[in-house]
Amino acid sequence: MSLNRSEKQAVIEEVTGLAAKAQTLVIAEYRGITVAAMTKLRAEARSKGVSLMVLKNTLARRAVGGSAFEVVADQMSGPLIYGFSEDAVAAAKVVADFAKTNDKLVIRGGAFGGKVLDVNGVKQLASIPPKEVLLAQLLGLMQSPISRTARVLAALAEKKGGGVAVDVPAESVAA
Repeated sequence: MSLNRSEKQAVIEEVTGLAAKAQTLVIAEYRGITVAAMTKLRAEARSKGVSLMVLKNTLARRAVGGSAFEVVADQMSGPLIYGFSEDAVAAAKVVADFAKTNDKLVIRGGAFGGKVLDVNGVKQLASIPPKEVLLAQLLGLMQSPISRTARVLAALAEKKGGGVAVDVPAESVAA
């Protein structure tokens, strides 16, 4: 069923709005995927904050024109599913994880920060740990020198015998 002019304009405006807010676009070919598998993929995408949609490629090209995702307009051919996400890694992670279990979904590429991503670029982006894990690692790195200094000072005080040994809680020492 074809869309009339006003419906096409509405689709372009919706996708343009998504592209304006998104950090990442992932493009994948979905030829041969069952409806049940596609429904599962869409549900997973929704839960991760990813907008996943099948669009006519000409409408998608018009919608991303003038945005940071215009760089992938030449890759927009064939039966494609487009994944936009405000989180830098969410779209790549959802599509790459699904592609691991379903060989019918073929990642074609994407864009991040105005740069074109090839298949390996999308997979590398998907392998980045979540924000919470990165923050925990950063905090661990920041705490490490402080806890080591406290342990050294405590050992020196114990060795001298005259000072009071400082008891460092195990939570702050864990690195």
